[in-house]
Amino acid sequence: MSSEACTPRTGAVVVFYNPDEACVARANRLARSMHCVVVDNTGSVGTAAELGLSGAIEYVANGENVGIATAINQGVEALIRADFDIAILFDQDSEPPASLLTELPMVIARANEAGEKVALAGPAYDDPRLRGVAPFVRFKWWKLERVTPEGEQPIDVDFLISSGSCINLRWWSSIGPMDDALFIDFVDLEWCVRAKTRGFRVLGVPWVRMSHELGGEPVKVLGRSYPMHGPLRHYYQFRNVIALMKRSSMPMTWKTTELVKLPVRVLIYCFFPSQRKEHLAMVWRGIRDGCRGRLGAYRQR
Repeated sequence: MSSEACTPRTGAVVVFYNPDEACVARANRLARSMHCVVVDNTGSVGTAAELGLSGAIEYVANGENVGIATAINQGVEALIRADFDIAILFDQDSEPPASLLTELPMVIARANEAGEKVALAGPAYDDPRLRGVAPFVRFKWWKLERVTPEGEQPIDVDFLISSGSCINLRWWSSIGPMDDALFIDFVDLEWCVRAKTRGFRVLGVPWVRMSHELGGEPVKVLGRSYPMHGPLRHYYQFRNVIALMKRSSMPMTWKTTELVKLPVRVLIYCFFPSQRKEHLAMVWRGIRDGCRGRLGAYRQR
């Protein structure tokens, strides 16, 4: 097959939240390589020109933080309306290598030509703060199977983080959009699980690497680094993991892994950072709201 025949129309979706000049510059560089939709969750409504965005960028200003799931859905739907085949998702601080922009769409294109149902392809992630290149993962009973990203063939995995991942829009309507109610955290995991449950594959591409900070500034516990977030993010993390564990659609292997990890997370996130009381309070609210099925954006009560 010729490379021209199998080159899919590829666009990018970048989600903004209070972006700085470096975020705008990254989006402008990306727009020189492909059509780029920027969905802005910043609380104030502005214009693309005021931000300094290129005129080539399709800019969607929400005027409020509607969550990562809704923002991704907005960007993907914009690409679908414009007849794109592929959507590559990026956080505002993602710095993709040029190879990612071509290699991942080609993995999807080859799968389509071979009649394989591939929903998503994504790179290996390199975070120097957290032991370098992160392994791909599969769900196993009570723990994750960690797969070293090496070799010249895509690797079947159970989920990929959204930033840098490449969605096959051929199957978007069959799988459905990201779950708006989750707002942020576990959004990508839930979508990957849903895709796999419906018979689609999720592929890690080991020869494509992207530098990406997996979480906030790490805290070191017993010689191991763990990504740290603020209290509000910990609310969403604990709320959503509890809410998803209640769903019959989520695999029992994943649920058992989370049962093991939950008390460790409580210990690390609530007792090692500063603002311990705030972290503990938000974790408790998250657990409570997850049990009660209160989802969407966090509201002060």
